[in-house]
Amino acid sequence: MDIIKQNFIEASNLLKKYASDEKHFLAIAKAGEIMLGSIRSGGKIISCGNGGSMSDAMHFAEELTGRFRGNRPGIPAIAISDAGYLTCAANDYGYGAIFERFVATMGQTGDTLLAISTSGNSENVLRAAQVAKSKGIFVVGLTGKDGGKLAQYCDIEMRVPHFGYADRIQEIHIKIIHSLVHVIEAGLFS
Repeated sequence: MDIIKQNFIEASNLLKKYASDEKHFLAIAKAGEIMLGSIRSGGKIISCGNGGSMSDAMHFAEELTGRFRGNRPGIPAIAISDAGYLTCAANDYGYGAIFERFVATMGQTGDTLLAISTSGNSENVLRAAQVAKSKGIFVVGLTGKDGGKLAQYCDIEMRVPHFGYADRIQEIHIKIIHSLVHVIEAGLFS
């Protein structure tokens, strides 16, 4: 029981700390505006991450293409998560190239890349951000700790400045993701 209770206390404390700094909400709002701009101009949002962050990237895309809080048309978003593609690209080009190659192939100027990395140092996410910048694709970073190397490639970075375990960062990431989806949905259909 102590472990369970401690998990909830730690999560609650981090959420309170995060919510006490207005700059976090400003970053989320700015990221939402960038994403809305991409959608309004006929573009899309591409999302990527590893492990739990891939699950978050997929969750983000399905909330937009499917349904979040109400019935409305789908919003163009895709997570780089197709197992066939990922294993093909990893086998042929190496794991570091899996997201980069997809963004180079499918991304267009004016799209947005949601790059998720709790450390900010995942090589394949960094390479995706680099190729996105070279193609005129906006980069919105969802990071943790000190932002890592990813911070330098972001048009806007939403950082959870927590230096403990990644699961605490991911718990805030999902709240940010839901907030972004809410902002996008409200911006397009309110």
